[in-house]
Amino acid sequence: MRRVLGVDSGGSGLRAALAEAGNPGKADTEVSREPVRTGAAGIEAGHLLDQLLPMVRTLLDRAGGGTVSAVAIGAAGMATLGGELRAELPAALASSLGVRRLALAADAVTAYAGALGQQPGAVVAAGTGMIALGTDLTDWHRADGWGHLLGDCGGGAWIGRAGLEAALRAHDGRRGGSAALLARMESVFGPAPELPGLLYPRADRPAVLASFAPEVARCAADGDEVAADVLARAAGHIAEAAAAVCPPADEMPEGCEVALTGGLFKLGDPLLVPLRAELAGQLPYARPVSAAGDPLAGALLLAAALATDTLRLPRHPALLYVPTEQDR
Repeated sequence: MRRVLGVDSGGSGLRAALAEAGNPGKADTEVSREPVRTGAAGIEAGHLLDQLLPMVRTLLDRAGGGTVSAVAIGAAGMATLGGELRAELPAALASSLGVRRLALAADAVTAYAGALGQQPGAVVAAGTGMIALGTDLTDWHRADGWGHLLGDCGGGAWIGRAGLEAALRAHDGRRGGSAALLARMESVFGPAPELPGLLYPRADRPAVLASFAPEVARCAADGDEVAADVLARAAGHIAEAAAAVCPPADEMPEGCEVALTGGLFKLGDPLLVPLRAELAGQLPYARPVSAAGDPLAGALLLAAALATDTLRLPRHPALLYVPTEQDR
């Protein structure tokens, strides 16, 4: 029996799942709530291994023993901060688990695999941030995902910041303000003049900004035009990113499947209604579909594909790294 391991590492911690290679949809899962540290050299390989290896032993014990034939690890920041993981994990996992087949992927890639599997199309992954990833199975195409200071346009932090700006405009008496958003802001964060002192020193500013996005959606649902405009603009940005990465129409005669995945879309109709309209306008040949699974399911799918020599998604040195024997 060939068992495979999928790993999802993000801001909320580490998840690992063990399944049979032939049935990756049925898995046993272990969770650590401690996020893997990021240091001067990027994501810390040692800290990831310190958490992951005990989890794998627990999963194998529950499965009745055995070994792992393939591992796929998806991590937030892998594309830009994954140098230490790519340098150290192949040899470390070969030594500790006997694993010879390994994939190290950006979390956007595991989100893609979880949502669409190994077929061409586009996926928008949106939560605190926002990134779009598409492939024609020859190469990857990425749009946004540049963080809350430089991009992530339409993501949770972007929506929250725009809503807070509108609240502060109302407080100042400037145009473009919303009394409804001001009331919600002061209910959540306290008096308006205190907001900069509460927000700017925080290391988790993107998450704090994103925490206000549901309030923007509630105000929009209650008829606030300024809040509704924020979500309409967010929808436009998300659709632009999807359009930038979707394979061209002449390569997709049956239409490009576009999947939306991530917590942002739980905002519901205040965001989804304008987003459907934007997708129809910007990507008339797109076919919006529901995501089949989450990034952990995507990591398991990648591990199963490695174990069975059926990996179709394009390899990439930063987005989907599959080391060779020479790299170990």
